[in-house]
Amino acid sequence: MDLAGVNLFIGENGVGKSNLYRALQLVQAAVRGSLAHEIAAEGGMASALWSGPRRPDKNFRIKLEVEVLDEDRAVTFRYRVEAGLRPPKAAAGFEFEPQVKEEEFSITTGTRPVTMMKRQGPGIMVRGEQGRMEEYPEQAMTSETAIALLSDAGRYPEIGAFRRVTEGWRFFHGFRTDRDSPLRLPCLAVTSPMLDEDGANIAAVFATMAHTRADTVDLDRAIAAAFDGATLHVPEPGEYASFGLTFPNFPQRIFQPRELSDGQIRFLGLAAALMSYRQPPLIALNEPETSLHPDMLPPLAGMIEAASRTSQIWIVTHAQQLTAEVERRTGIRAKRVIRRDSATWIEGMGLSGEIADDDDL
Repeated sequence: MDLAGVNLFIGENGVGKSNLYRALQLVQAAVRGSLAHEIAAEGGMASALWSGPRRPDKNFRIKLEVEVLDEDRAVTFRYRVEAGLRPPKAAAGFEFEPQVKEEEFSITTGTRPVTMMKRQGPGIMVRGEQGRMEEYPEQAMTSETAIALLSDAGRYPEIGAFRRVTEGWRFFHGFRTDRDSPLRLPCLAVTSPMLDEDGANIAAVFATMAHTRADTVDLDRAIAAAFDGATLHVPEPGEYASFGLTFPNFPQRIFQPRELSDGQIRFLGLAAALMSYRQPPLIALNEPETSLHPDMLPPLAGMIEAASRTSQIWIVTHAQQLTAEVERRTGIRAKRVIRRDSATWIEGMGLSGEIADDDDL
């Protein structure tokens, strides 16, 4: 499936909407070298493998493949990884972690792709400085990815470039809003161009925008629209960065993050994710409408539209109002996620990945 600048996914609970962007998150984990940890944290391979009907003669594996266009370098990266279960009598690896079986990484700068790395089992073949495929001197452990091993080696610039691209992806699965939420706590005053996925550096992100970039016009406008004219206050950081809100009804009072409602603090987290000093190449938001008052959805859609000018946006939502607002502002059409033959699918999508027009559905 080709992705657009804004990708909006709607559908019923349990059809696999989150699994779609989680697949991209697992690609990022493979490149980082944390694929085994990510899958183990989800309950291990038994929880992650396909649970529907399957042919007994086919390999029982997770297969992830992504194609990424880096417009700045005019190169297309393609990466594939396959992971399966540990063989019954194998001594290497632990029972619940993935066993990486195959990997392949290629680049395309002209008309034909060029394979830069290929892995079968523990053995790795990589294209060297002379342009020939050669055996890498170190074998990969069963649970580690070759692409992470090679990017750490620092001798393969194409793999390093792909890692830098995927490292910038941000997946905001949902912000905590309880009393001890990272969004409600001060953080160390360290220049922060992008929001961490748990939101723990939100105060530093706001401080970077206010005191390093010295431009919060768009942020102030979004907050005022969402909170009936409220104003964001970001004091000059000392050892720690902090922020607060002032509301028109209480002009002399700065409300601290711990005093804000769940919806207010969540909206501020989304604002930091979408309007930070430096925008990630990919921003994924899972049900961003959670806890938000309906009046906050138009300003949220406005921030999404603004962020889409520099970032690729991925949104999973149940909110019809947010869907309509994003569609109206961006001109895109939401993709409906359905369950088909026990599998997650996109309504109207063919095997080629092309999605039919409304008139064809």
